[in-house]
Amino acid sequence: MLDSPFALSCFAVNPANFDFHSHSSVSDGLLSPAEVGQRAAANGVDCWALTDHDDLGGLLEARATAEASGMVFVPGVEISIEWRQTPIHIVGLGFDPTATALNAGLAELRHGRLARARRMGDALAAIGIPGVYDGALTYVTNPSLISRAHFARYLVSIGIARETSEVFQHYLTPGKPGYVDHRWATLADAVGWIRDGGGVAVVAHPGRYRMSGAEMRHFLDDFKALGGQGIEVTCGSHSPDHVLHFARLARHYAFHASRGSDFHGPAESYIDLGRLPALPQDLKPIWRLLC
Repeated sequence: MLDSPFALSCFAVNPANFDFHSHSSVSDGLLSPAEVGQRAAANGVDCWALTDHDDLGGLLEARATAEASGMVFVPGVEISIEWRQTPIHIVGLGFDPTATALNAGLAELRHGRLARARRMGDALAAIGIPGVYDGALTYVTNPSLISRAHFARYLVSIGIARETSEVFQHYLTPGKPGYVDHRWATLADAVGWIRDGGGVAVVAHPGRYRMSGAEMRHFLDDFKALGGQGIEVTCGSHSPDHVLHFARLARHYAFHASRGSDFHGPAESYIDLGRLPALPQDLKPIWRLLC
């Protein structure tokens, strides 16, 4: 357990409802950290982590809200990486938010995000949709965390698509005209930063990656060898078949299992905070490593 202002109080009982993947307006969520925390508490969450993309700026506000609401708070982050040219996200949990290497690494990632966003705006202008970078900025609370989600919201607002999922499908995924590749952190970087801060590294929403079964196993081999300890088994974008599959992989690799909604906002999320199915009972829940 961390010896810091964010140290966790040991659970008096097993948390019946924990949600360790959520986003606020500090990155690409729609609600402030306080509003996300209040919604989690209202939905019966016992233990909650805010995991904004590549930024720790919402953690103090989130922690204060959790304490006021009677929830245990876990500091979190979702780090953008690239493994063998595949974009992947790694969630860090329970780290010291003042850790030097983690903060320096995230600052570099944020700088890269801003440059990428400008190139995305140029790419969309080249196909006849000008002004998207400036338009996306109007949806951003933290300009250094401008993301594809902000582009998607703006494109919906000007009638390019009816909803953000259509924008991603037609413009913002690999091979589409508004997608711009970027050099993210490496797997070793992300796991190293998290572990250097005393935290636990978790593979985020593994069912979303375009990998064959063999590729996923190679990735998990590397992740475990570097010190990764967890995998999201139950999450907002996972189907029941995904849950069964990644539960099997969690057992095989002796990973602890995480559970997270990946909540971004009431109208843009797979599922609401704390409303996920329970983890399979035989798995080791990730919170056991955090207390």
